[in-house]
Amino acid sequence: MARRGTSLKLAILSRDAGLYSTRRLVEAARERRFAVRVLDPLRCHLKIAPGKFELRHKGRALEHFDAVIPRIGVSITRYGVAVLRQLELLGSFTPNPSDAFLLARDKLRCQQLLASLGIAMPPTVSGDSPEDTDALLKLLGPPPHVIKLNQGAQGIGVVLAENRAASRSVIDSFRSLKADFIAQQFIAEAGGRDLRCFVIGNRVVAAMQREAKANDFRANLHSGGKASPVKISAAERAMAVRAAQAVGLGIAGVDLIRSAGGPLLLEVNASPGLEGIESVTGIDVAGRIVDFVAKGVPH
Repeated sequence: MARRGTSLKLAILSRDAGLYSTRRLVEAARERRFAVRVLDPLRCHLKIAPGKFELRHKGRALEHFDAVIPRIGVSITRYGVAVLRQLELLGSFTPNPSDAFLLARDKLRCQQLLASLGIAMPPTVSGDSPEDTDALLKLLGPPPHVIKLNQGAQGIGVVLAENRAASRSVIDSFRSLKADFIAQQFIAEAGGRDLRCFVIGNRVVAAMQREAKANDFRANLHSGGKASPVKISAAERAMAVRAAQAVGLGIAGVDLIRSAGGPLLLEVNASPGLEGIESVTGIDVAGRIVDFVAKGVPH
């Protein structure tokens, strides 16, 4: 395996080398004397032929990379993951394989998988026909309801509907945009707080509690929430690790809430940000990611 001070060649898929998470990963790789390059997925183009794959960046051929860390935004998921898959086909190791990345981005599919494994989560419904909206909401139960875009992130496309009429209105709006959605039971006792558990391999290496700002229910930091260090229970730790591994991710941000019946899974994030978790906990998460990736590279 590649170790500190060796000639590991690492690629980071990111649209912007100046973003905090990308910058920290570059710093951590250089501290370990690894060669690292940031590739903009949208500036990559692919050639595919039987038994032969090529990848170019900004028109130039690329060297082989031992490993790749994907930092792919939601808006470029489809093509970004195609680039990641091309790198896998070219022999690069990644802690978050393309299929696992796509699974994590599909909230409905992810919920189905994790529920099939018995992982506790808020009751969730989905439906496609406008004619069945009332039946769908009846199946979910009494409001409030949380309605989410199936491929949203950072709290964007997440709406709290206080009554059934509001739920119908939000669902109709999403359908008018031809957007896939899921609806979940609102867990009031969580009090607008959730837990972000940062999983690397088989461990939660850092955790923080996020709390929604006044007059909001979304605890995401991008939505104005605030964060603080938190001590998580053994059950919460085990749930976070199990969820990440079930999806197939070596690196994940797993979001949980605390309910009267114990922890509930909200979602699994395949490209979790580092700024909040590092600033709140003081833990060098970027360094732990790079060390984990280096250990995964075959001799």
